[in-house]
Amino acid sequence: MRGSPLFLCLLSVSCWANLTPTAGGKIFHFGTCRVSMSMAEIRAGFTAIKANIVSIPRLRGNFSPLNSFSKPSDRCCITHQLFTFYVDKVFKHCRTEDSFVNRKISSIANSFLSARRKLGQCREQNNCVCGEESTEKFKQILANYEGLNVTSAAMKSLGELDILLDWMEKSR
Repeated sequence: MRGSPLFLCLLSVSCWANLTPTAGGKIFHFGTCRVSMSMAEIRAGFTAIKANIVSIPRLRGNFSPLNSFSKPSDRCCITHQLFTFYVDKVFKHCRTEDSFVNRKISSIANSFLSARRKLGQCREQNNCVCGEESTEKFKQILANYEGLNVTSAAMKSLGELDILLDWMEKSR
């Protein structure tokens, strides 16, 4: 029994650390899933990218389906799918000659990768189930992406990142 107070103290600190946002981070709730992200850091990186790449297209419409989600589990699912989409497709094809811009893209990609991992854990526990609505909306987004050549599609999606970030903050 001597170890019990120490165990409880360590457990409390561990739980507190997992629920406390880090370095300007915010906790986002997607159904029962919680993800801590530093939105200020991601937005600063995105702003730096936009300022340095004049050719980012501002074509709206790819992420317009996001505004219609009503169920928290669908928001969780679509967010996981979009983080996967950005990590696996978009960020890989957004390479420039500017190492500063590439570092910013890499930093945002790492944030998305970490959040995707947390949402993936929720999915494994069946707390982030993909319903028909989220599956169909993601198929629309993917079809829009695949309708363009790889580089143009990646740059267009990078240009629409602020739409995704705005939606995430509104659904918080």
